[in-house]
Amino acid sequence: MVIGEDDIEQRVLRMFSVRAGAYMFRKKKYDTYTPEANIHFDFQLDQDDIEELVEDYSKEFAVDMSDFHLEAYYPKIKRSWNPFRKPDPVDVPDFTIDMFIKSARAGKWLYD
Repeated sequence: MVIGEDDIEQRVLRMFSVRAGAYMFRKKKYDTYTPEANIHFDFQLDQDDIEELVEDYSKEFAVDMSDFHLEAYYPKIKRSWNPFRKPDPVDVPDFTIDMFIKSARAGKWLYD
């Protein structure tokens, strides 16, 4: 069975949307998200959620995730014992749903 590109996009969006929570006034949760949605800011998924999601994603879409490094998107933040000192900001690369859609079409993780 050949999977259409639109079908892959909708399935990936649905997979992420289910884990991001529900909206009371929408019949379909995935209607509210676009491929450009940022996993950190729009979905607000933490590292444990992403680990589990990547495992499920890899199985469902048969994507080789051996080049995927979660630490690149969720780096360790140095904490201080001083409650008044804020941690230094850490730059993280873009982490969007479109990255997962394109990788599903290619069959392997396409990003560093």
